[in-house]
Amino acid sequence: MKRMYLVVVLAIFSQVLSAQSQAFKVEVVGKGQPILLIPGYSCSGEVWKETVNHLKDRFELHVFTLAGFADVEPIESDTILQDERDAIIKYVKENNLKKPMLIGHSLGGFMILWLQSLEPDLFGESIIVDAVPFISAINDSKVTEQSVKDNPQFEKATVIANFESLPNEGYIDQMTAAMRYQVRDTVRARKIAEWSFESDRKTLGSTIVEMSTTDLREEIAKIKAPILILASTFGTAENSTQIYNEQYAKLPNKTIKVADSLHFIMYDQPEWFYIEIDQFLTAN
Repeated sequence: MKRMYLVVVLAIFSQVLSAQSQAFKVEVVGKGQPILLIPGYSCSGEVWKETVNHLKDRFELHVFTLAGFADVEPIESDTILQDERDAIIKYVKENNLKKPMLIGHSLGGFMILWLQSLEPDLFGESIIVDAVPFISAINDSKVTEQSVKDNPQFEKATVIANFESLPNEGYIDQMTAAMRYQVRDTVRARKIAEWSFESDRKTLGSTIVEMSTTDLREEIAKIKAPILILASTFGTAENSTQIYNEQYAKLPNKTIKVADSLHFIMYDQPEWFYIEIDQFLTAN
């Protein structure tokens, strides 16, 4: 009896460890050619709700929420984004997904560039929604990985400590105000703020540093699949076009379109967004 009890306890413990080691949560909706949808920084896969409704009758949609974001348990790692990248590759291979397409917003778009650069034969075409291969150089193309790493403001332990010190009281209200610079709708802004509040503070700090110190501008030359890049208006459309052309200079098969939108293009300009993704998915 004691032995049976021990076996049961060990089995439960093993399941708990397995759950804690998961780098993401995935919801699968629809049937057809697979598409992986990866949300941005701190966001739930729910950010793709309307996009899923638009595509689910034609595609099999794998909607991700990355570990530590929104209500998904965090993972313990010094390289969270890298671990999540590798786990997505493993997910595609273990589920035998044939050339899945990818749609990613913000950090999710950056993740797609990383995936495509590392495994160019594994994935099909991708849609990048307001993301660049090196966020730290968006205002100065001469910025390097090393120069960012040498900046004490980007020391990971310090950034994490800053996030962990943020008080819960007033967090959602203050974050909602900040999100008004990224999305026009106040209801959407508050929902994004709520996802941020639910997110693990260590994950928020670690992942922003990891992305800020990872330069993929040279690596994207390895990508083989067609890539549609949807950019927000950064000052002016002309300025956005220049920045995105500089950032994606080494990407061989790309189309860049600029929306009259803030960062969350799928929220600010849904009709334009759906037309662009439909045309791209149909053509490819």
